[in-house]
Amino acid sequence: MPTMPETGAEDVHAVTAISISNLKKSFGDNEVLKDISLDVKPGEVVCIIGPSGSGKSTLLRCVNLLETPTSGTVFVGPEEITHPDADLDRIRQRIGMVFQSFNLFPHLTVLENLTVAQTKVLKRPKSEARDIARRNLHRVGMSHKEGAYPAQLSGGQQQRVAIARSLSMDPQLMLFDEPTSALDPELVGEVLAVMKALAAEGMTMIIVTHEMAFAREVADRVVFMDGGYIVEQGPAANVIGDPQEPRTKSFLHRVLNPMVIAPEEVTAEDNAATAN
Repeated sequence: MPTMPETGAEDVHAVTAISISNLKKSFGDNEVLKDISLDVKPGEVVCIIGPSGSGKSTLLRCVNLLETPTSGTVFVGPEEITHPDADLDRIRQRIGMVFQSFNLFPHLTVLENLTVAQTKVLKRPKSEARDIARRNLHRVGMSHKEGAYPAQLSGGQQQRVAIARSLSMDPQLMLFDEPTSALDPELVGEVLAVMKALAAEGMTMIIVTHEMAFAREVADRVVFMDGGYIVEQGPAANVIGDPQEPRTKSFLHRVLNPMVIAPEEVTAEDNAATAN
């Protein structure tokens, strides 16, 4: 992490979308995050990769305090969301989050799913909320489904609706937690295409993903995590195409060449991670 200027921490946070410093998170005796520091610039796309159980999703959830860090700080722009007196509801309005599961209200139509938070949280008039919802449905290619219910949609369509719902809250940054992991392979591409378009528009994004080709194409920076640490980070072409750390090389070898792994290459640690 860059050295703080002498003029004060606020100068750093004024030029970062997210600033994570010395973050630790434990669940009982299990320390999941071990002194993580990471800055994300406005407009930057950061993809986080690594084996199961490495702390990727926990790190993402700490950014908007869905998980409370054991220690360390998280700034969203100039505001510390980890401060005891932080206005969480207000700061969270600036952060969109898309999960593995779609979390759509099954009893509401697509359009209603996109307007309910706008009217209740942002206090927008219903007509304005509908206009914004329709604009975002168009962005994700789902305008033709505004009257459908979630059960009538494919998994890929539901995830695109979930993205449009987040966009309708006018977030300054987006967090994606394995957004394609619950989808059938043939549906992954339509969701990734929406995320590529958001990146091209300059949306600040942190994406936990196992899609290496997507990360290499879209990410400004790739962060490899293992065992609760950031092991390696840098431009996507470097980290994925020419990793320097042995653990990164081992992980990418297994991910990119899954059919050539000999049984003896699979360690006890990998078996435990897979079980998680």
